[in-house]
Amino acid sequence: MTEANEIVKNARSVERLTTKEFAEQLFDNFFEMHGDRRFGDDPAIIGGVGLLDGSAVTVIGTQKGRDIKENVYRNFGSPHSEGYRKAIRLMKQAEKFNRPIVTFINTSGAFCDVESEDRGIGEAIAESLLVMSQLTVPILSIFIGEGGSGGALALAMGNKVWMMENAMYSVLSPEGFASILWKDSSRSKEAAEIMKLTPTDLLELEVIDKIIPETRRKVKLKKDEVLLKMRGEVAAALREMKQWDKETIVEQRQERFRKY
Repeated sequence: MTEANEIVKNARSVERLTTKEFAEQLFDNFFEMHGDRRFGDDPAIIGGVGLLDGSAVTVIGTQKGRDIKENVYRNFGSPHSEGYRKAIRLMKQAEKFNRPIVTFINTSGAFCDVESEDRGIGEAIAESLLVMSQLTVPILSIFIGEGGSGGALALAMGNKVWMMENAMYSVLSPEGFASILWKDSSRSKEAAEIMKLTPTDLLELEVIDKIIPETRRKVKLKKDEVLLKMRGEVAAALREMKQWDKETIVEQRQERFRKY
């Protein structure tokens, strides 16, 4: 299997660390919050507040399940409108209390059923991007699995954007790309090769800033080792960005995304 297809396979694995695991194991006393204060709660996005080195951090991310039952409950990590509006509520709360934000992304994209459209999924994604572009607190966005379409971008407008070694990030899935370009979804492996969706490709293109390793000398790291590495990297990044003034935070983020 080629590198791109191997990464697609690994990114979609149900064995990957989830947002909930990162939130509860990277941050102390993580407290999850629910609801968008308009319609309801969306289990496909979780968010709350935790402590890192004694400082409060807002943590938000898409959540997939480990098995069929949990994946159905989490809608396979594809958020509805209320999920993004919950995220927006927590981002604004973070700004109010001057807390940095860390987002974790693992989604094939936003859910596009009739109910989602009725509740304004496109508007919710657009609002999330607008709010993130203007927040005066630092944002660190990390792709921990699959990153697809606007559903992923809606939580990925960070001052720093990272990817785990076996994560992917693209405008749509390889299957969708193949269906549009060749009218044949079975050519998804071929599509993956030309989509530049791997962390190595995206680091070279300067779409992301860092790759978090999941292997050492081709040997898979244990989850505890990945978490320890991630905690140190996140803490260092937040310490760095904490030194920036509000104007610098906003200008750096907007300049970063305008170059695309």
